Amino acid sequence: MAVRHHLVRTSPQSVWAVLEDGTRYADWVVGTSSSKPLRGQWPQLGSAIGYEVRLGPLSLSNETVVRRCLPGEALELEAKAGPLGTARIAVELRSWGDHCLVIVDEHPLKGAGGTAHNAVVDVLLQIRHRAMLARLAKICEADAAEAERNRSLGQVVSPPPGEADARA
Repeated sequence: MAVRHHLVRTSPQSVWAVLEDGTRYADWVVGTSSSKPLRGQWPQLGSAIGYEVRLGPLSLSNETVVRRCLPGEALELEAKAGPLGTARIAVELRSWGDHCLVIVDEHPLKGAGGTAHNAVVDVLLQIRHRAMLARLAKICEADAAEAERNRSLGQVVSPPPGEADARA
């Protein structure tokens, strides 16, 4: 099992905004060259996006299905990779002060990936997750900075629901 975390210097709401946009999947998932909606309304339970992986002249088309979704908190996916099998990818968001702690937990479920799963595979997943979480952070932090630049002067920014109660 490969578990990795990363502190993103923006709110969990900003991170969730990227995760809930299936068209941006390829922007932050390492190894994916494109993504598009396949069925359902991403990230509702059972919805799916198609993605493409390119290896030189070869390209493989696969899909990722939402298996669990707690909006703003958790997204669990089943990534299908043809003959390589499937993997469970869980992304959890936790408030960490004004920032968001993102925790990714991935492990193979079935197929060749599950059969060949070992410590070496986990090391490779850790390397991939480090890059993936860095990409996600860069996108989320850039989006948040852009939203801040576009905010009207004098516009009041309300705290997320429940946060005002916690400060009282």
